[in-house]
Amino acid sequence: MMSGKGLGRWLVLAGVLALVAFAAWRLLGPPVVTVATPQRGPAIQAVYATGTVEPSVEVRIAPRVAGRLVELRTDEGRRVKAGEVMARLEDNDLASSMAQLEARATYARQQHERIARLFQQGWSTRAALDSARAERDAARAAVEQARAQRGYMWLRAPADGLVIRRDGEVGDYVPVNQPIFYMACCAPLRIAAEVDEEDIPLIRVGQKVLIRADAFPDAVYDGMVKEVTPRGDSTARSYRVRITFGADVPLQIGMTAETNIIVAERANALLVPASAVADSALWLVRDGRLTRRTVTLGARGDDSVEVLEGLKGDETLVLTPADTLREGQRVRVETALKNGAETNARAG
Repeated sequence: MMSGKGLGRWLVLAGVLALVAFAAWRLLGPPVVTVATPQRGPAIQAVYATGTVEPSVEVRIAPRVAGRLVELRTDEGRRVKAGEVMARLEDNDLASSMAQLEARATYARQQHERIARLFQQGWSTRAALDSARAERDAARAAVEQARAQRGYMWLRAPADGLVIRRDGEVGDYVPVNQPIFYMACCAPLRIAAEVDEEDIPLIRVGQKVLIRADAFPDAVYDGMVKEVTPRGDSTARSYRVRITFGADVPLQIGMTAETNIIVAERANALLVPASAVADSALWLVRDGRLTRRTVTLGARGDDSVEVLEGLKGDETLVLTPADTLREGQRVRVETALKNGAETNARAG
């Protein structure tokens, strides 16, 4: 019969052997995988793009003739009315030329009146009268041309609007068609966003857009796709999408905006953790063995991915599959503490 001391030693030895066996089983037995189950919830598929706030209509105010800038009557940030003088170019030479032409026009008119009276009295010929009339009309046309030329030296606002930029200082010589002012007028602001060519087939006019800007980090504004340019940039491999937003949105011209263009919304989408997806496939656990399942994915987010085809919704899937997993491999299951998935997913 075994003594008490011998029994104690045997129990200690048995405990040690059990621990060794358990450690060996953990090391050499089937690998442990953490599993989760798909969840149902709303999913939003969106295309992300960055853009710049710009005026819908931008007007450039430039002189039609070259000249030296001698007066500025407005500046950036000011609102102007249609016809308001914004700047003036030097016109002294034109003023002198116009005075000469007006004097010639007055003389030609008087000559025509004199010859017309003589013609009525029979003391002048029809040819002389026609010549005088031609001289009068030519002189009048020269005056009108000079007046128009001088008018070009006065830069006026073509419509009501906001001066968003001014290039030029008093004393600068301004060449023909070089803009001095840039105006935003006639329409609200918009965002010009560059969308990758791979995503452009998803974009449609009228789609809702969520807008964020660094200037207002805690705010999200609503917008709408207004226009998709038909021609893309072959270098940047992108297309320009113009997005409108409400007048109450405080974005300003030149600000950078982040946009999420909503291309699809589903209220009862099948969602799986993003970490479970590898090369558009999931690893499922059935009866303690692995099965690889290829699925069709929809909206993607940082924490969750929508599955459109390939799952019923009651499967058990590996939460973070390792590269060493094999089809049919036996595994031991450890349930994740939380199976929830982020409901707002974003494409791309």
